[in-house]
Amino acid sequence: MTSLHVYLGYRDAGAAIDWLGRAFGFEATMRFPDERGGVAHAELRLGEAALMVFSDHDGYSRAPRRGDTSGQGVYLAVGDAGEVDALFERAVAEGAVPVWEPAGTEWGNHRFRVVDPEGFEWTFGTHRPGQPAEW
Repeated sequence: MTSLHVYLGYRDAGAAIDWLGRAFGFEATMRFPDERGGVAHAELRLGEAALMVFSDHDGYSRAPRRGDTSGQGVYLAVGDAGEVDALFERAVAEGAVPVWEPAGTEWGNHRFRVVDPEGFEWTFGTHRPGQPAEW
């Protein structure tokens, strides 16, 4: 069985873990400190989705946004349009910068995109990548 997981380096990983919980509902399932007071490795879960977070002590560059995307981001599939709308409101209330407000697409996906406090793009929608689609 193969699964895909994302890892993200945050300058303040502890604050990011807290923010991801408040904004999107992620729960930390594992967290190990590093020798500099940061996070060496943490794992967060939201439903069946899991991601890894660590402290970026080296100052990695973020891809600049051109238009409405940097060409890099995290996409999470959720249950329905109501859940998409509620997550958007929650994220914006926690300080996420809206890029796309919740809306439908011509292929039947209801989605939104926001940028978190450290510049990572997050898109939530009803489309499940890899599933057969009716065009």
